[in-house]
Amino acid sequence: MPVELPAEIWTQIFDLAADEDILFQYGIPTVMAESAWYKDPIINEWRLRSPGEAMNLLQRRSYATKKAIMSTCRQWRALGAEFLFRCLHFSDPARLIVLCSILESSSAEASTSTSSLGWWTRRIHIARYHPSPSRDATMEDIERALVTIIQHCPNLEIFVIERPMGTAFGPVADALANHAYRKLHTVQWNLPGEELAKVIWALNSLPRLVAAHIDIETNVESSQELAHLGSASNLRLMLPCLQQLSLRGYIEELVEQATGWDLPALRSFSVDSGTSVNDGPDVIEFLRVHGSELVLLDLNLSPLTDIATALDLCPALSTLTFNADWRISPHDDTASELTRRPHAHLATVGLHGLAYAFGVGYAAARLAADPFRSGIITRSNDLNVAALNRRNFPQLQRVRALSRNVLSDLNHENGPSLDNGGYDRWNRWWNVCAAQQVRLEDCTGQPLGTLPEDESDAESSSEEEEEEEYEEEEAADEEGEEYDSDEWESGSEEEEEIEFPVPPLPEGNGRTMELTRLLQEVRLMNASRDEALIARIRPELPESP
Repeated sequence: MPVELPAEIWTQIFDLAADEDILFQYGIPTVMAESAWYKDPIINEWRLRSPGEAMNLLQRRSYATKKAIMSTCRQWRALGAEFLFRCLHFSDPARLIVLCSILESSSAEASTSTSSLGWWTRRIHIARYHPSPSRDATMEDIERALVTIIQHCPNLEIFVIERPMGTAFGPVADALANHAYRKLHTVQWNLPGEELAKVIWALNSLPRLVAAHIDIETNVESSQELAHLGSASNLRLMLPCLQQLSLRGYIEELVEQATGWDLPALRSFSVDSGTSVNDGPDVIEFLRVHGSELVLLDLNLSPLTDIATALDLCPALSTLTFNADWRISPHDDTASELTRRPHAHLATVGLHGLAYAFGVGYAAARLAADPFRSGIITRSNDLNVAALNRRNFPQLQRVRALSRNVLSDLNHENGPSLDNGGYDRWNRWWNVCAAQQVRLEDCTGQPLGTLPEDESDAESSSEEEEEEEYEEEEAADEEGEEYDSDEWESGSEEEEEIEFPVPPLPEGNGRTMELTRLLQEVRLMNASRDEALIARIRPELPESP
């Protein structure tokens, strides 16, 4: 290696190259996190990437970078091992068994706990889907491997499992409580309803949690709920650091239990009924106890919730999402009664549902089969959107349609339907929001109706614009006065001297800007160096044999 740098500098460079800052942030992406369009190379169509998928992609790219670093040379391999084990991301759970053997071998050979590879692990993430899952490992093998891995990771901060854990949740929760309770601040669990009592006990053993997402995939009969809870029933948890609580699925009993917990730091509360067909959770009772300090409330539920009461119980709320398909009691037959009095702080409203609003995709098929139901839902959409005005919400800045399916249908149909009234509805909503200086967005954060364009379409549209500008300039020249060649030449010289503005580099975070400034300094030094001086002091190298 021509230049020897201290290990500390190499470590900082590897840290910047790994680009893992976002992976270790506190909290879980909320429903307001933006999706992004990307071109699927297999089917050659535009698709939407959810924030969760983007996080998985970021972890895979970071792993590829760290693997390349370790494959470069022996020195980099020794220094890069720390980064390779900081974030353990798996799409195939069977890989946990291989990692388990590596960590056990490293721990046996290490003289101190800090020299073990598991010492560096801060995040464990097991993705939900894998294209070709391994069938060699049983659930018991994966459970034992995961428990062993947690035992070797005392500095674990984030633990995310998207796959259903089943009965393995109990041993895994015990391992987290015994070995990772000191620094663990974010968890995401997926488990059946029968394990609800273990969830409560697990939360009780992790008092430093800042964010928790719990997905209850299966239902428990109401007659068996207390039997499954056992001694965890009505247990008053003390979670002084919990700021974000996100619940999904069959969560009615869990919300009822959480109403009696002590959550002084809670600022974000999300509930999503998912595939549950039960009655919705009693959110209003929960908000009576914990709603006074909430700044984000996400209600993705099928059953109707009393929005007006919820807003009264959450005076500090700045972001609210609800199901725009709800049949909320109308007010003067022009707008729904979302609030009884103006809400002083609400600035962002997210709308779930809206599958029928623009007459595309699923709605177009249902409209012919059940026009009465479609008409009721679209009428509710109109009344709910009409209530999002500055009279009810003086600080309102943006309204966002949250459904990725709706946006995908709009892209597939190239915009709202003209036949089913979808375009008229979109145009009406846009004009109402624009008149109040409220931004109407989709789930990507772009104005609602902004669809991706292929490069050929973008080039053709830009060429058409250039042709129109050229024709306008010719017409202006013909109508204007004639000028001599000297004036034309002087004008040409001025145009040649014009410098086009170069857009600045993105600000990014402090870590990436540090490397950016370093590169700028190197380029400046290289541009101003004295070549003659360098030629005099450069040593003469022997000729190649």
